[in-house]
Amino acid sequence: MAQGAGRTIWQAVSVLLLAVAVAAFLAVAAVRHGFFDLQVYYGALNFWVHGGGEIYDYLRPLTQYGFTYPPFAALVMLPMAYVPWLGAIAISVTATVVVTALLFWWLVDPIARRAGWTRWYALAVALCLAAAFEPMRETVNFGQVNMLLLFLVAVDLLRLLPAGNRWAGVGIGLATAIKLTPGIFVVYLLVTRRWRAAFTATATAAGASLLAAALFPNASREFWTEALWNTGRVGELAFVSNQSLRGVVARLDPQHPSTVAWLVLVLGTLALWAWRSRAAAAAGDEATGLALTGVVMCLVSPVTWVHHLVWLLPALILLVDNAMAAPGGSRRRRLLLVAALVGYALLSSRIVWSWERDFTGVDGFLGSNTYVWISLALLAFLPVRRPVEPGGSPVEAAGVAQLDQVDGGTTAGERHRIGGPFTVR
Repeated sequence: MAQGAGRTIWQAVSVLLLAVAVAAFLAVAAVRHGFFDLQVYYGALNFWVHGGGEIYDYLRPLTQYGFTYPPFAALVMLPMAYVPWLGAIAISVTATVVVTALLFWWLVDPIARRAGWTRWYALAVALCLAAAFEPMRETVNFGQVNMLLLFLVAVDLLRLLPAGNRWAGVGIGLATAIKLTPGIFVVYLLVTRRWRAAFTATATAAGASLLAAALFPNASREFWTEALWNTGRVGELAFVSNQSLRGVVARLDPQHPSTVAWLVLVLGTLALWAWRSRAAAAAGDEATGLALTGVVMCLVSPVTWVHHLVWLLPALILLVDNAMAAPGGSRRRRLLLVAALVGYALLSSRIVWSWERDFTGVDGFLGSNTYVWISLALLAFLPVRRPVEPGGSPVEAAGVAQLDQVDGGTTAGERHRIGGPFTVR
């Protein structure tokens, strides 16, 4: 009893100290964007609902930025037009925190079990570290929807698909209807031959888009024929915040970026992703499939702002998971932990902004694309976990694959079971 109480006190104190350290870091390092993107959504919706204008005609005053998401996203965000500005901020921040906590609850459980931590302690540590992570800071400070989309996809890949649930694909479909880029996960389902889930995702995205078209025909017509193709609404390709392959090419020649070079890089990257994703699916490792596809989405998208890189969070968590599954003191464990630490530290550092104004020269090429190099490394080297051999513990509908390694006399799979909120059985 005394030992358990002492452990609880130690965990509480360590979380408190970590939270204070993160708060101090944020006070110094975090850039305040004043919920810029949320202001765009809020202004566009009010212009549309209360001002009598078309949502895609709205531009935030003194900028070229307007509402860039499909009409179904406008439908989902419509209640925002009926709440005060501070209410919109509260909804945005609360929703991001809640879905992040749920996603981490699923992903950090294996780490907690292997480390001998309580699940709540692991979750608290993960949330503190996430708060210092630059893409997460940017997501919250801009009022972005990235974590909501990641959560919708994760529900499918980590919960519904491994359980054989007939609704698997709905989350991916909704995410795609809200913002087109998660459509890469439909391709993931096709590449890994999950035909039913791919059909469900496609039908959901199409149905949601048709619903929006029926309700808002003018807005839908303008989006699909004009706004979607107006690349000037999203910003400059060469801007250092664009940490995609397109951004790399654009920074080499901002005036005339080579489309051919970009397409060649995209095709090679997609080929690597397809090979690795099929290996993950064959091993039943849906979490790694999710991580790899999130990474490749960031790489091949024409525009991947820093806040979009929250899609790298599953990959970083899985690096730690793989490290903790390796024998204690082994070279593999040390390498994976160092890789996770270095990746996290760089992605929290704002290092690319050192070349915001001048990204010429070798140092500019290497430094301004730091986050792209991390993404490529994760795509190429994130381990795919093997399922347990016959006779091991049964695979539960968790999406985080069991491992065939042995840790302290217990198979990793037996220590990898996931339950908790909204467990699908």
